[in-house]
Amino acid sequence: MTATLDPLEDYLDDLVDVVRAEDDGTPAVVRTEHFRLHRAGRRIQLRHRLRPDQLDNGLTGLLMDELFSPGWLCGQDIFERVFTGIVRSTVPDPRRAWETFYANTLAHLRDPRGAPRLIAEIAPVYARVLRLVPAGSVLDLGSCFGFLPLLLAARPRTTVIASDVVGGTMRLLDAVAAARNTPLRTLVCDATRVPLPDSCVDTVTLVHLLEHLDPAQGRTVLAEALRLARSKVVVAVPFEDVPSADYGHVRRFDLATLTELGAATGWRHRVSEFHGGWLILDRRRA
Repeated sequence: MTATLDPLEDYLDDLVDVVRAEDDGTPAVVRTEHFRLHRAGRRIQLRHRLRPDQLDNGLTGLLMDELFSPGWLCGQDIFERVFTGIVRSTVPDPRRAWETFYANTLAHLRDPRGAPRLIAEIAPVYARVLRLVPAGSVLDLGSCFGFLPLLLAARPRTTVIASDVVGGTMRLLDAVAAARNTPLRTLVCDATRVPLPDSCVDTVTLVHLLEHLDPAQGRTVLAEALRLARSKVVVAVPFEDVPSADYGHVRRFDLATLTELGAATGWRHRVSEFHGGWLILDRRRA
C-alpha cells in the first residue's frame, strides 16, 4: 500500500486514474481480458469492468499477468496506485470497498476451491500456520494486508498483533478488523526494530517475509523474532529457482539455507517442505 494514498479517504491520484466503465471503443495502448490502458501525457488511465464479487487479492495476479509482467506498466508505486484505484472504483464507498475485498479474500482462503491462482497458492500455507501456531499470543511480522492475522485472531484463546512498516495498511486493517468484530492489535514498525519488550508473545510468525530481504536484513529480522518469542517462531518462504522480482523477492531459499539459518540460532529447529519451505524454531535449547 503506497504511502502517498490513504486507502480509506476519497480516491484522488494525480498520476493514475482508474475507472470502472464499459469499453466504449476508445483507442487504448493495450486491451487485455480485464483491463484497458490509456495514457494522457504522464498520467495513466486504466479502465476495467470488475464486479464486486471479483474483488479479492487475486487482483495481484491479474495485474501482474496482464499489465506488469508484459511490461505495459512497471514499478511498485504504480502497482499500488493501480491496485488501490481498482478496489476503490469497484465499490464507491471506500470502507465498503475494502470490506468487500477482505470478505471475498478470506472466504477464498477458508475454501480455496475455485479461488484465483494466487489465493489458491497461499491458502495451504496459511492453513498450515493455523495448525502450527498454538493458542496464546501471536506477533505476525510483515503482515501486509493482514489476512493471516485476521484468520489467527478469529480463533478462540488467541490474541494477535499484526505489524507492518506501512502505516496505511495497518490503519486499513484496524478498520476492517473492527467492522468484522475481530479483536486485533496493529503495530507500525520495521521488522528489524520492533518496539516491544523481550519475550512478549508466545509465538512469532514470519510468513513470506524473508524472501523480500537480503541475507543481512533477514538475519536481523530473525534475531528480532527470537528476542520477542517466549516459545516458538514459525518461518515460511517460497521455493523458487530465481527470486521473483515482480513480487519484490530478492532472495532464493532451499532446505539447506533454512537448515543453516536454524542451526545458527541455537534453538531447537526443524525444516520441512510444504508449498515452499518451513523453519520451525522452539526456544528449548538444542
